[in-house]
Amino acid sequence: MCRTLCVELGTRSYDLHIGPRLLPRAGELVRAALPSRRAFVITHPIIARRHGESLLPSLRSAEVILVPSGERQKSLRRAARLYDELLSRGADRRSVIIAFGGGVIGDLAGFVAATYMRGLAYVQLPTTLLAQVDASVGGKVAVDHPQAKNLIGAFHQPHLVIADSEVLHTLRARDYRAGLAEVVKHGVIADAALFAWMEASVSAISRRDPEAIGHMVWRSCEIKADVVRQDESESGLRAILNCGHTVGHALESITGYRALRHGEAVAIGLVTAARLSELMGLCERGVAGKIERLLDRLGLPTRIPGTAAGEILRAMQSDKKAVGGTLRFVLTRGLGRVEIVSEVPREALVAALLATGATE
Repeated sequence: MCRTLCVELGTRSYDLHIGPRLLPRAGELVRAALPSRRAFVITHPIIARRHGESLLPSLRSAEVILVPSGERQKSLRRAARLYDELLSRGADRRSVIIAFGGGVIGDLAGFVAATYMRGLAYVQLPTTLLAQVDASVGGKVAVDHPQAKNLIGAFHQPHLVIADSEVLHTLRARDYRAGLAEVVKHGVIADAALFAWMEASVSAISRRDPEAIGHMVWRSCEIKADVVRQDESESGLRAILNCGHTVGHALESITGYRALRHGEAVAIGLVTAARLSELMGLCERGVAGKIERLLDRLGLPTRIPGTAAGEILRAMQSDKKAVGGTLRFVLTRGLGRVEIVSEVPREALVAALLATGATE
C-alpha cells in the first residue's frame, strides 16, 4: 500500500510518497509536482543498471549523469564536475535534479541543486533504507571536507520524495543493516514504542518483511517530518536528529570513510551517547545496555574499533555541530526522550569512549 506524508514547511512544503512499485510511477509524480521541467538524473552506475529500467521510461526524456560509488565522491571536486556536466548539457534554472540513490547521491546531488545557478528544484528518489528513513527528508545537503563530514552544505528542501520500498530488497545485507541504526535512533530520541516494536520484531526486520519495512520507513519519516516542521534550519530542536552522530562522524573521518558505513558509525555513537548519559546521571542505568543489545541483535557494531579516545576527541572538535569550540551532545533521559547538552565533562566523555571500546 502506498501512503503520502506531507512535510509542512509553508511555501516549501512537499510530499513523501512511500510504498512498493513507485519507481514506474515516478515520472507521473514528478510531472504533477514540477510540470514542464527538463530532468537530470544523478545516480550511481550500479543503481542505473539495477533499477534504471523501472524508473527511466516513466521520466521519458530525462538525462542520466553517472557518479562513481563511495562516500569519497561527496566532495567539492565531484560537485565541480557535475556543474561542468550540467552546463555542457544546457541545464538552466527551470531544470530539475533527480537524486536517484542512497545518502551519498542524495547529499551530493542536493548540494549541486542548491548551488547551481543559485538553486534548482530537486527530487529525492532514495534507494537505501538509510536514505529512505533519514537522509532524503529535511533538506540538509552537503559535501565532505577532509577534516570533517558534511562540513560544506546548505538547507535546500526537495520538491518531492519518492521512497519505493521494493528497491530495499536488492540491498546488500550490510547496507540494509546500516540503515536500521537510524530507525533505532528515531526510537531513542522520540518514540519508545517504536524501539519496543523493533525489539519484538527483529526476525521480521532481518528477513525484510514488507510490512516491517513499511512500518519502519513510515514511522521514521513521520518523526523526522515533525521535527523538521518545528525547526527547519536546526536552530534548536532539530539537533536531536544528530543523536549518535558526534562520535559517529568522528569515527568515519578517522577511518577515511572506508572502514565503517555511516549507519554502523551511528550505531556505535548511539551506544557511546547512552553510556555518557548514564555516567552524567541523566538516565537510569541499563538504558545503554538495552540500546546495545538491540543494535547487536540487528547485526550492527556497538564497539569502537581500535581507536584511541584522544584521537576521537580531536576529530570531534572539527565537527560542524561544535559551537564556539564547545561540543554539543544529544543525550538520553530515557528511551524516547533526549536533550541537547553542551557542558559535558571531559572525564565523563573519555570514560564513555573507553567503556565503548576506545583505547587509552
